[in-house]
Amino acid sequence: MSHHHTPADLATELADLTALAREFFTKEVVPRHEEFAAAGEPDRALYRRAGELGLLGMSVPEEYGGGGGTLAHEAVLFREQARSGELSMQLGVHSGIVPHYLLAHATEAQKKRWIPKLVSGEWIGAIAMTEPGTGSDLQSISTRAIRSGDEYLVTGAKTFISNGATCDLLIIAAKTDPTQGASGVSLLVAEVGENPPGFQRGRKLKKIGQKGQDTTELFFDGLRVPAENVLGGVEGQGFIQLMQQLPQERLIVGVAALGVVEAAYEHTLSYVRERHAFGKPLFALQNTRFEMADVATTVEVMRAFVERAIDHHVRGELDVKGAAMIKLWCSEQQNQVVDRCLQLHGGYGYMEEYPIAQLFLDGRIAKIYAGANEVMKDLIARSLTAAV
Repeated sequence: MSHHHTPADLATELADLTALAREFFTKEVVPRHEEFAAAGEPDRALYRRAGELGLLGMSVPEEYGGGGGTLAHEAVLFREQARSGELSMQLGVHSGIVPHYLLAHATEAQKKRWIPKLVSGEWIGAIAMTEPGTGSDLQSISTRAIRSGDEYLVTGAKTFISNGATCDLLIIAAKTDPTQGASGVSLLVAEVGENPPGFQRGRKLKKIGQKGQDTTELFFDGLRVPAENVLGGVEGQGFIQLMQQLPQERLIVGVAALGVVEAAYEHTLSYVRERHAFGKPLFALQNTRFEMADVATTVEVMRAFVERAIDHHVRGELDVKGAAMIKLWCSEQQNQVVDRCLQLHGGYGYMEEYPIAQLFLDGRIAKIYAGANEVMKDLIARSLTAAV
């Protein structure tokens, strides 16, 4: 995957990848939507299948089993998954987020132990930040990691953890020094596939949408984690590590939003052309035409905005402000576009068998996760005063 030399080669590669990802979701994942929604989690075998196809860890170097590409490759996967409307597999977390914490901060031995298992789909990855009492305010977490010989004992509770029911590798944000705020936070990597003592998976939380995606509570009661599993090798680096990786997470939300608005636009355009009202197609009505013109324009603007951000990120130039703007604007537009497209479906828009209804239910979280949009506005505002 890392062998492209010219923009044309890369474009061909991404086009081939788009076709591969689209076929994977439409043929192998989408047909099982109801099964996963009923189970509250996807079939783990699909992670293995995605691994076999080379769809996982595409921006991970080849020496750790990855594709040797960039986030431009990963973005194809997240966009195609969003377009398919089947979000049971939390690939943004598993492939776009977790391996990059490890790549940036784990030792060479740890990278070789952990990353290939994530890239193959043998293991599923998760990251535990949010707590019952703490969401976007990460320095206030209360989960503790107390040093005991050559181990840490982790105690506390986490909630809203994507891949919580299925994860084998879990990055835990914990306080190694409770007397400190941000500088007391560390990230610890726990291998939890065998459900070790002191680790308990809580209930799968019942959500408005994304019902097939396992989001759970996690409980720690003296979970033993080897001391060398502190990411970066020293305590107190967790908050900085989170801040370095969150822009990529926020960009992924923007990429998914693009996939959603593209899908909403395509489904709605075909619907209003086929459906008749007052003796003519809905598309013949001026309101429908004007709404579709507006949506088509938003899709183009979002595409340009997201593609520029991916380009910045690949060059190492996507800053906190840029990522916050992507996350804020794309998620707001996603919710508005889907709502307007649902309206154009009339009563059918409220029926679950229509894709627009699924996009509506699954998409509301976009304004909340990866940092609530109010937090994004605050981050952007802070950068404005710094520039004056």
